[in-house]
Amino acid sequence: MPSGRTHDRITLYALPFVAGVTLWQTHSSNATLLVAGGFLFGGLMFGPDLDIYSVQFQRWGFLRWIWLPYQKSLRHRSFLSHGPIIGTTLRVVYLGTLLTVVAIVVLLIAEKLGNFTLNWQDLSLTVGRSLSVYPTEYIALFLGLELGAMSHSLSDWGGSAYKRFQKQGVSGLLPSGKIKKRKVTSRGSRKATVSRKSNGKTTNDK
Repeated sequence: MPSGRTHDRITLYALPFVAGVTLWQTHSSNATLLVAGGFLFGGLMFGPDLDIYSVQFQRWGFLRWIWLPYQKSLRHRSFLSHGPIIGTTLRVVYLGTLLTVVAIVVLLIAEKLGNFTLNWQDLSLTVGRSLSVYPTEYIALFLGLELGAMSHSLSDWGGSAYKRFQKQGVSGLLPSGKIKKRKVTSRGSRKATVSRKSNGKTTNDK
């Protein structure tokens, strides 16, 4: 599995390519900035390795404690953290939920200390309106985050596959589960055949 520095190099080296392709396809500087920014953030701080004590985790500094429940809930390199789409979606939902709770608590404290009343219905409508007015921007940002995360996951899987290929050859790239199942099935069928033969001999002796 590549080291943290290798992952950082992959992210930084791929950044101009990601930005160039985005600008070529969209002809939009705003979309390019969001995709490139999301890619950089996703590759350096918001990637799949937040599920362990990693370089990405340490870069959150004094805020890294917010990822401790996330780490305890997931197994390292599980599909929920390293899987396409689902990994980034889960992290966005996790962080978004946490920020929403913190924002609500801060606003409630501000109401009490400032002796004023917030219109929570208007506030929620404003947030919902921003989501509907800027869908392209949110999609571009999410795409950048996903590309940054996938560059990390693909390099992990590629490195592991290369090591298995070096040790075991082509067989190391095959799914191990299927091979084990076939072995178990063949052994089981042999045992069944032997037991049938032995039962037949016993019947003939009688």
